[in-house]
Parts: sequence; C-alpha cells; structure tokens
Amino acid sequence: MANYLLVYHGGSMPETPEEGAQVMQAWTDWFAAIGDAVIDGGNPASQTKTINADGSVALDTSGPSGYSVLKAGSLDAAVELAKGCPVLKGGASIQVVETFNAM
Repeated sequence: MANYLLVYHGGSMPETPEEGAQVMQAWTDWFAAIGDAVIDGGNPASQTKTINADGSVALDTSGPSGYSVLKAGSLDAAVELAKGCPVLKGGASIQVVETFNAM
C-alpha cells in the first residue's frame, strides 16, 4: 500500500457556528467511513509563498487550502476514497498524489 497526499484547492469556510459544526461532523463521518486508510487527517492551509529557482520569493494566491494523507492500494483506489471528502461540498478540488519513500 502506498500513501497518497490529498491537496485541497479552493473551497469556502463555514459562515456560521452551526455550519461549522456540520462541516466538522462531515469530516468525522468521512474519517470513520474510510477507517485505517487515514494516515494524517491533515489541516487547512492559509498563506503560501513560492520560492523560485533563482531564489526569488513571491506570494502565491493559488496555493493549496489544505491537505490530508491516506493509504490505498492504488491511485484509483485513493481517488475513490477522496471522492467522499467533505471539502468537495465546499467547492474545493482535490489533487491526489502518490508518494514514495526515497530514503
């Protein structure tokens, strides 16, 4: 089994405490449904800066809005797990990236 990085882009934040509670419950339910596939539930992300090859640094307004790490038997299996992610209901998209141990 490999690990897969789910990189979230975009989406919206809950506008009320009630919506926030519903979103948190959706995440809890999704994590429970996929069980031990969750390696790291992740976190939201905020500000992003990009360092270019020439050493220059720029604010990156298109950076990720969050991440999670799952394990699955294949990229397609990870994609199927990611399809249930609550972030999609908030308008975000998800990149599913296979990782591998290099060291």
